[in-house]
Amino acid sequence: MAVAARQLPLVVILGATGTGKSRLALQLGSRLGGEIISADSMQVYQGLDIITNKASTEEQALCKHHMISFVDPLVTNYTVVDFRNKATALIEDLFARKKIPVVVGGTNYYIESLLWKVLIEPGEKTKTPGPAGGAADRKVELEKLDGEELHRLLKQVDPEMADRLHPHDKRKVARSLQVYEETGFTHSKLLQMQQDEEGGGPLGGPLKYPNSCILWLYAEQAVLDERLDTRVDDMLAAGLLEELRDFHRRYNQEKVAESCQDYQHGIFQSIGFKEFHEFLVTEGKCPAEQSEQLLNKGIEALKLVTRRYARKQNKWVKNRFLKRPGPNAPLVYGLEVSDLSQWEEKVLEPAIQIVDSFLQGWPSPVEPIKMELEPEENKRRSHECEVCNKIIIGDREWKAHVKSKSHLFHLRKSQKLHSGAHSAKVQSSDTETTRTCTEASSGNLGACKT
Repeated sequence: MAVAARQLPLVVILGATGTGKSRLALQLGSRLGGEIISADSMQVYQGLDIITNKASTEEQALCKHHMISFVDPLVTNYTVVDFRNKATALIEDLFARKKIPVVVGGTNYYIESLLWKVLIEPGEKTKTPGPAGGAADRKVELEKLDGEELHRLLKQVDPEMADRLHPHDKRKVARSLQVYEETGFTHSKLLQMQQDEEGGGPLGGPLKYPNSCILWLYAEQAVLDERLDTRVDDMLAAGLLEELRDFHRRYNQEKVAESCQDYQHGIFQSIGFKEFHEFLVTEGKCPAEQSEQLLNKGIEALKLVTRRYARKQNKWVKNRFLKRPGPNAPLVYGLEVSDLSQWEEKVLEPAIQIVDSFLQGWPSPVEPIKMELEPEENKRRSHECEVCNKIIIGDREWKAHVKSKSHLFHLRKSQKLHSGAHSAKVQSSDTETTRTCTEASSGNLGACKT
């Protein structure tokens, strides 16, 4: 008997870069007759196919892919809201055609925007026509302001949200101000309204697709680190340098020359492009030996930031999926990918069994991952460290800060300065007492007091 369209599962594949998400998505999509929706914030842009690890033309021919290479690389204001709206329409279309959507990507907040009602809809209150006929990006305008000034403005209109955000996090502060200007409601109020909806929870509104089948690919960290370093070498062998040179010449060179490139927006913030800035802007203008050094520096930087990004991705999965509080947290099924020689039996076959259990409405043969929530931890509480002159957001981050080498160094320095100032004060007091007593011994006996 055919499965009803709305009973079809939304298959979601999570995991750090280098864990084989795209490989599994292609295999599942092909076997299930589904279509793949990429949830990668950099793959939406045209260009930099190697560095953003896009599916090849051959892979896309095996199973239809969506949300890849459709945004002009010079567009810098494409947002998660834009992605959510387009991808949601695709999901609904696939369900209507009785096809299984397979969402895959490493930009976890893009995936989160599809699963839960967590985004604030843009308002029409302050929109003005932009150069391309759309709305002018108010958020970009706000980000040009000084960070402290920006945070002060937010504190005036939405003190609750201002307390949750670090003053240096200009993007989030600007976004909250934009929400207030466009909707007339504070960001904190709108988020609270989402959480208060039926099925909502501390991290947002209700789950939009209750029949979500979430697969998380993970590996031992040491194994993944080595795999990521090898992948960078493979990218270089596949023509990464030629891709970077071409993209720099076509889209970036003029921006750099006009000193208007900050690598903070659009595809220009992609891991693997900005790391080669020095090499690209000096190639052919400096000695070959220096150019080679800058190239090697870029390669090592790429490997380092890739490893760090993988850790960040896994942390997001644990905190936003595995530990998600409230009644709207779907089960997450873990598949270990440390040993790629056992892919068929440890990854592909269990994944097929899990998805099939969703299709048939049977209990999954694979147990989901369970992690205990730490309810006493407030991830948005603001802490001020007077010793380091810093604001720390989050209880866990605060605990880590007070144990850090940097904090302990500044604490010892402060204590030493305080001790020195106290000693100087005591010495000054003793000198004054000695002087007074000397005067007293000369005739004014009542002047010496202890």
